[in-house]
Amino acid sequence: MTKNDNSSKVVLVTGASSGIGYEVALQLKAKNFIVYGAARRADKLKVLEDRGIKTVILDVTDEDSMNSCVDTIVKKEGKIDILINNAGYGSYGAVEDVEIDEARRQFEVNLFGLASLTQKVLPYMRDNHFGRIINTSSMGGKAHTKFGAWYHATKFAVEGFSDCLRIETKEFGVDVVLVEPGMIRTNWGMIAADNLKKTSSNGAYAKQAEKYAKNFRKSYTSKRLTGPARVAQEYVKACTARKPKTRYLVGTFSHSLIFFRRILTDRMYDRIIASAI
Repeated sequence: MTKNDNSSKVVLVTGASSGIGYEVALQLKAKNFIVYGAARRADKLKVLEDRGIKTVILDVTDEDSMNSCVDTIVKKEGKIDILINNAGYGSYGAVEDVEIDEARRQFEVNLFGLASLTQKVLPYMRDNHFGRIINTSSMGGKAHTKFGAWYHATKFAVEGFSDCLRIETKEFGVDVVLVEPGMIRTNWGMIAADNLKKTSSNGAYAKQAEKYAKNFRKSYTSKRLTGPARVAQEYVKACTARKPKTRYLVGTFSHSLIFFRRILTDRMYDRIIASAI
């Protein structure tokens, strides 16, 4: 893909009302792509509209909402060239404490919503013999941390899903890319810490959970963390590269964590992670 043909490419960005998704939408708009930013609430989309970005309401846990989103864009533009599956969240808590309904919800948002929306855009990409699906994973899709079992499970699943999909769709001109952010300066860490405290601040894991949540908040307010605008640059690379990489690892501690995960034994890694936060 070259700079000259960006203006004909239609991009759908989910979870675009804040954080990484918001910055991705802005940067792609600046590159002359036709950008549709999607989020669940109409009031959250106004910030995008004020920046000249097209918007559409989307709840990735609702089939009717996803159908309406895709239909709206295709009716207006005739196609969707690039899908950026960015909607997702992290809900931390001890496995023993997390309600299975909450675990299912994380999978509904982080994996099944992503997969269902992908299914809905693939026919248009196949017809055009061109498409790019960019899935937001995490360094947490390759390495684990304490109290994050369900979140990590969803991201490990997104990794495997994306690798299989990439092979299946190659013959149709559709490429699949993973972006794997590390610790990023967004509300994600605060939400994860709040959920951890809410879920496991009483009972057997209370002492560990309180300490972990406190340190989580401290870590995710650090000025050392990578900003979402920097992470968005990797999505732009994935959209504009003639032959994108299969993975873009970016953000604070991402490369070092994955490096240590690769070279250490499971027990050694466990000990370091258990004492790190």
